[in-house]
Amino acid sequence: MTLRQTLATLPRDTRDTLFLLLVIAWVVAPQVAHLPVWASLMAGAVLLWRGWLAWNGRQLPGRWAVAGLLAVAVAGTLFTHQTILGRDAGVTLIVMLLALKTLELRARRDAMVVFFLGFFTMLSNFFFSQSLPTAVAMLVALLGLLTALVNAHMPVGRPPLAHAFRLAGTMALLGAPIMAALFLLFPRMAPLWGMPSDALAGRSGLSGVMKVGNIAELALDDSVALRVRFDTPGGAAPPQSDLYFRGPVFSTFDGSEWHPLSYRVGTRSMERPATPAQLQVQGAALRYEVTLEPHKRPWLLVLDAARAKPAVAGMGAFMTDDLQWLTSRPITDVTRYRAESHPQFRHGPDAATPALRAYTELPPGFNPRTLALAQELRRNPRIAPDPARDATPALIDAALTRLRTGGYRYTLEPGVYGQHTADEFWFDRKEGFCEHIASAFVVLMRAMDIPARIVTGYQGGERNAVDGYWTVRQSDAHAWAEVWMAGRGWVRVDPTSAVAPGRTGAFERLQAPRGALATAMGTVMSPGVAQNLRALWEAVNNGWNQWVLNYTQSRQLNLLKALGFESPSWQDLATVLGALVGLAALGGAGWTLWERSQHDPWLRLLARARQRLASSGLTLHDTLPPRAMAERVQAQFGDAAQGVAGWLLRLEQWRYAAQPAAAASQLRALHREFRTLSWPAPSARR
Repeated sequence: MTLRQTLATLPRDTRDTLFLLLVIAWVVAPQVAHLPVWASLMAGAVLLWRGWLAWNGRQLPGRWAVAGLLAVAVAGTLFTHQTILGRDAGVTLIVMLLALKTLELRARRDAMVVFFLGFFTMLSNFFFSQSLPTAVAMLVALLGLLTALVNAHMPVGRPPLAHAFRLAGTMALLGAPIMAALFLLFPRMAPLWGMPSDALAGRSGLSGVMKVGNIAELALDDSVALRVRFDTPGGAAPPQSDLYFRGPVFSTFDGSEWHPLSYRVGTRSMERPATPAQLQVQGAALRYEVTLEPHKRPWLLVLDAARAKPAVAGMGAFMTDDLQWLTSRPITDVTRYRAESHPQFRHGPDAATPALRAYTELPPGFNPRTLALAQELRRNPRIAPDPARDATPALIDAALTRLRTGGYRYTLEPGVYGQHTADEFWFDRKEGFCEHIASAFVVLMRAMDIPARIVTGYQGGERNAVDGYWTVRQSDAHAWAEVWMAGRGWVRVDPTSAVAPGRTGAFERLQAPRGALATAMGTVMSPGVAQNLRALWEAVNNGWNQWVLNYTQSRQLNLLKALGFESPSWQDLATVLGALVGLAALGGAGWTLWERSQHDPWLRLLARARQRLASSGLTLHDTLPPRAMAERVQAQFGDAAQGVAGWLLRLEQWRYAAQPAAAASQLRALHREFRTLSWPAPSARR
């Protein structure tokens, strides 16, 4: 016997229970990545146990057994989260309650509790992810729960689950217009609108501290960091060599890590004076729109250099002295903002200031060979022949020439660096990723008494041919240097381009080693097809981000402007929404009246006659046919109801008329006659 035949022979209660357990498992599955291991194992074991009990027709466990498991679940939640309140603890507890409640499925009331716990658990998935795959998975879960709910309201017989699924799908489709109207027009009033976020949760991306080797780890992450749409014909971007998205700037080196100019070590605050921004721009501004993925940090990514404040809805933004744009709170959701940048710019003081000394400091006892190399370059008469002239440009060129011609290599796997990171790069390994190269370069500059610092961010991007957006990935994370020159201020110097010119010019990226799955897919699918499918998926996902996750109040107001409102507000949104709800209510009432008119007109006319006789004092059962009703009328009222009895007999005769066309006209005649009948009064009884 096949599995399908076996399922067809199961008792209905067993079949319905197994289906409900399958739906619950589907609802809980996305939570496994966020639940404690013990909770996932316990929930899975309980669901499997409940399925085994249903399959074998065994008795459910007693209340004390369920109470004991509940106590274990609550104790485990308290031990893991130190509370039963909050997002993570609450989700853990609700998943455990849903699983344990299946052990009490004895009556319809218990099933209703399971259904609504399932709906709540389904919604809790969006606490952790609002991505398109999550939404699709939860739509399937919604249809499954609605199917189980509809099936539970069919207590008689063995209705097929396919029938319940069709009814559930119809219900979902009928509710879809209302859902769309609420989504489009329900006022989004910050900060009340939005999913709760945990600003302390980690996420891959740039860090507030740069340890040599961190950015190389990001190169293994192919996820999207931000998307950009340029306001140029065809969405064309500037040259690849100009696509530097500025992030954290590091100016203090402790020998192993780079920190911002001002930072805290334990209880000590390391405050250093910063050089003023003094940003000066040239040429026309480049305007663009950025969709930034959440990174749990307060910085905005903009192209070098943005003078005007990026337009971010619902939060403030300000620029630091080192040209980094920060927000008033961490970016915990997909955020869209408009910005404008000037690829041609200069910033920082033109003449030397005391504050620049902080950018030449190095920790004592580190990188002695690099310090010796710096002195050697300083004393080389071929590099700086005239002591009266500023030798900074020549020293920078000498360092870049050494990188180009000294056998240095750009790689994702340079190995683990020791205490003297710059020495190992310049003299031993001669290979590294962008932060290895930038760090060693800045250390060498500072050893030659040249102010220098490290800038991290993203460099490059690729255009998606499907939607025209430029995609910048975590693997595009980059580190470069800024060197101060007299009369020019801070100047960008990317030493990685000296080692690997294709990294910033031809957009050549180092590829992470492919896994077994990617290798297997490569044997079945050509790279071109895989690339096209990836572009299509990312375009769809970007559309989800743009039109669903980032559908803000400003877009709502723009929708009202398109509808003819000159200066729309959230009150106008509420007015339009109320009008649509009123129209929907009127439409529902009209549908109800139309549906009633589609019922059997003969039965409706017979029911009216029964009601009229009841008002005359003769109550008749709903199952009596017209002939029996006529006999009861004759017996009750005699000759006083002769016309009514005859009308009832003609009504029954119409029911079995041989010619439907003639019968329709006769029914209309019976309707008219009904209004002219002389109905007996209660006092007319025999």
